Amino acid sequence: MKKYDVLVIGSGCGMNVVDQALSRGLNVALVDKGPIGGTCPNLGCIPSKMLIFAADRVAEIQEAKKLGIHAEVKGIDFDFIMGRMKKFVRENQKHMREGISQTENLDFYEGEGHFTGEYTLEVNGKEISGEKIFIASGSRPLVPPINGINSIDYLTNETVLQLEKRPGSLIIVGGGFIAVEFAHFFAAMGAEVTILEMGDRLVLPEEPEISAVLENELSRRMAVHTGMQVREFARSANGVSVTAMDSRKNERREFTAESVLIATGRRSNADLLKVGKTGVETDKRGFIKINDHLETAKKNIYAIGDANGQQMFTHVANREAMVAAHNAFHEVPLKMDYTAAPHATYSHPQIASVGLTEGAARMDYRILVGKAMYSDVAQGDAMMETNGFAKAIVDADSGKILGFHVIGPYAPIVIQEVINAMASDGGIGQIQRGIHIHPALPELILRTLSNLEEADQG
Repeated sequence: MKKYDVLVIGSGCGMNVVDQALSRGLNVALVDKGPIGGTCPNLGCIPSKMLIFAADRVAEIQEAKKLGIHAEVKGIDFDFIMGRMKKFVRENQKHMREGISQTENLDFYEGEGHFTGEYTLEVNGKEISGEKIFIASGSRPLVPPINGINSIDYLTNETVLQLEKRPGSLIIVGGGFIAVEFAHFFAAMGAEVTILEMGDRLVLPEEPEISAVLENELSRRMAVHTGMQVREFARSANGVSVTAMDSRKNERREFTAESVLIATGRRSNADLLKVGKTGVETDKRGFIKINDHLETAKKNIYAIGDANGQQMFTHVANREAMVAAHNAFHEVPLKMDYTAAPHATYSHPQIASVGLTEGAARMDYRILVGKAMYSDVAQGDAMMETNGFAKAIVDADSGKILGFHVIGPYAPIVIQEVINAMASDGGIGQIQRGIHIHPALPELILRTLSNLEEADQG
């Protein structure tokens, strides 16, 4: 059995740990079942955003008439759009594989591994061990055990990227981040899209006002049904039939489409690793339990990224990797701080959030709440953006920003100033002291903070 200083499982955020270990002259084993590079560049962030960028252009053309521009989309080359994305994925995998093969002190085990004992892993019939182990094994689509699910050829957020032909109609089961992003994409491509969400609104982690605006905007381009509990799938003459219970009307409804996309969440890959055999504990959802230092129940074994289920975003996973590596290689540990961990949804309109929602903040703080519309600032008015807005939640006693939420054009860019302020433990004064370009969308942040009022604590 070959022994290593460091054993890393997963080549996504795990590569940050590999780099840190190699820079210290340690010998490292990297285990990955593929695709190399992890979810983000192969099955998630990057390929999906390459598709959505094209969809954004279509939506902008369709909405240009409000600015007095009469334009139309004369054709969409679905093959080109998908081909461009697939080419990027292939080339990125090739470059990464070449880099790994040329790296000294790094052994790459390409295959699905599983633990066989303390600090010991079996992969491709070989047993290896690591003095320090980092589990960055990622996640996979969560497919609920709904009647008839195995009788249809359903899509997931991963398999949908391999489509060769655009479906004429598509039912999306789920109303979270993945669901609304692909709904935007396929609607822009010309498909007839139907969203079936079990909850009473879309993107449940967001503020209710944001969910309302998103549903209203998406409903202009597709059918959106909330409060729908899918009960059964079946093949139909046109493709797939979906039976759902409408919780509001307490009646069964049937929907048909050429294809179905299951977007009901993600599950940890920890079970595939048989982590219990090495003393690592999981929660009831199957995600690996960690402490504030990202260490598992087993000393010198860390879990980062989707495997621990804390916040399943690449930028958070990369930060976790750096914190975990620091804690493994230094005596004074760092705590992983999620206070200013942001996320974005690339639907149309876009959404970006950081920190607490108003409801969560009310539980522990006396709060101020501020809101401003895009149209309240000159640039937003110039864009004729009438629905987008920003919302701030601030600690009334300290002036510290507890949460900030934006829905509208360029939301992930607009919010960055707030993220930076929160990360440096700054309050609203840190933002207000800066001179903001006029006219520009960041003025929306200032306007939102200038509208702070004490919230009803009832």
